[in-house]
Amino acid sequence: MKYEKLAIPDVVLLTPQIFGDERGFFLETFRQSEFEQHCGPYQFVQDNHSKSKHGILRGLHYQLEKPQGKLVRVTQGEVFDVAVDMRKSSPTFGKWVGVTLNADNKQMLWIPPGFAHGFYVTSDEAEFQYKCTDYYNPGDEYSLLWNDAQVGIEWPEMQKQPQLAIKDKQGYRFVDCPKFS
Repeated sequence: MKYEKLAIPDVVLLTPQIFGDERGFFLETFRQSEFEQHCGPYQFVQDNHSKSKHGILRGLHYQLEKPQGKLVRVTQGEVFDVAVDMRKSSPTFGKWVGVTLNADNKQMLWIPPGFAHGFYVTSDEAEFQYKCTDYYNPGDEYSLLWNDAQVGIEWPEMQKQPQLAIKDKQGYRFVDCPKFS
């Protein structure tokens, strides 16, 4: 596995080594000891799997009291995946980083606790899987507006307004979001 720190160094892009032949392929998607060496001493407690159609934007979500680190990947289709630093004490506070994840590149993205996270589906549909370092806590979830001008995320070209959940349509502007210290 190759581990690459991005423009926000706490966010790490993981590229697995793929062994393939005429029968198909094999790859290792996770090894605790290597993950800890490159990303930190985190343990995962929950795995999630979602399916979305083209034009759907999920996020930008985070939990404040029980923050979740997420190791995300796409097993069908393609998404543009984004992390926004919500930690006031961080030198990259308010900055964002985004990568294209798809079933072909098989890359994964590590988003540590303290970040808002979301993705936009760029293929006809996408299956998105992720591991979390804490349990989902519905009373503790916040949503940063996907198009907040202060954050200025450069989403891939969209033909129309993305499809959003009600909670994401009613998300906070960055200036009003509860933040991590």
